Amino acid sequence: MKKAAIFFFLFTGLMPVFGQSQKHVSWRQAQQQEEAWYGSTEAKRIADNVLLYQHENGGWYKNIDMAEALSKGEKEELISAKSKSMGTTIDNGATFTQLNYLAKVFQATADPVYKAAFLKGIDYLLEAQYPNGGWPQFYPIRKGYYEHITFNDNAMIGVMSLLKEVAEGRKPYDFVDQVRRKRAQEAIDKGLEAILKCQVTIDGKLTVWCAQHDKDTYAPAKARAFELASLSGAESVGIVKFLMEIPNPDHSVANAIESAVKWFQTHAIRGKRIEYKKDEALPKGYDLKVVDDPEAVPLWARFYDLQTQKPIYVGRDGVKRGSLSEIEYERRVGYSYMGKYAENLLEKHFPAWKSKWIEQQ
Repeated sequence: MKKAAIFFFLFTGLMPVFGQSQKHVSWRQAQQQEEAWYGSTEAKRIADNVLLYQHENGGWYKNIDMAEALSKGEKEELISAKSKSMGTTIDNGATFTQLNYLAKVFQATADPVYKAAFLKGIDYLLEAQYPNGGWPQFYPIRKGYYEHITFNDNAMIGVMSLLKEVAEGRKPYDFVDQVRRKRAQEAIDKGLEAILKCQVTIDGKLTVWCAQHDKDTYAPAKARAFELASLSGAESVGIVKFLMEIPNPDHSVANAIESAVKWFQTHAIRGKRIEYKKDEALPKGYDLKVVDDPEAVPLWARFYDLQTQKPIYVGRDGVKRGSLSEIEYERRVGYSYMGKYAENLLEKHFPAWKSKWIEQQ
């Protein structure tokens, strides 16, 4: 998995790019265009690439530039590799972003080949869901931490957000048949149950979530060496925002939201900011330092200890440390350990949600 900062940049931090229907665009730009662009020659060229990269089980591999031009030989290799599906995943935005793109192109072109590929991908996501409502990082199942219910980098939430729009018949998904819409709603209902069961309780109080949870016990679980079982100050934001989209929330959903928001308010890091310090002697030409700044906006750590609920910083040695400066350089600048993760949640989303659903009751 890539760091959360990269994920948010790719899928939530970009402005639309207009006026590029006659020239090549990048994969991330292709996902941010005006509606009319998706009927263009360039949009269809990229969509045809997306079809080539789709595997027979309906899913996609991750970290692939779907917009890059392919040679005849490369296309033939992709066709021959379609039956190799052990790497299909929802990690790093894989599968649900491809489906979103195909839906937009189908809406603009009405070409049935894009519809068929989309429906095949939806069936893949529905099949990949655990009976208890969670989603693994890879499907078919890859042994190891990949089996965990995966919130990391918004994987499960990305899937559920897509399925929610499918179930509601929203554009560009309004072409989906009623049977799949019903199945999508059932998957969301099960997924919601899993989300509520995964929310961590400490000393009798609901807090937030780990980036991944055990598929059987729902307990916080370890992934890579530097991703210990912990409370997530990043992934939990996406979970809360998803819960806020549920209309007429019942007590369990409202309590989960309000408890998480209270946790974020209590565990903000104040009076600190991250400074990018240039240093040409370092491999990337810069370093990251946390410095005192009484005027700084609140920050949140990526990881919080499950016992003390204090920020922890963990490098590839798997050892908990109390500050970012104690992490090896490669991880310090190559992973997101601290950020303004909950800023918009607390300042915009929660007040709006509370006004609409709580104060009106």
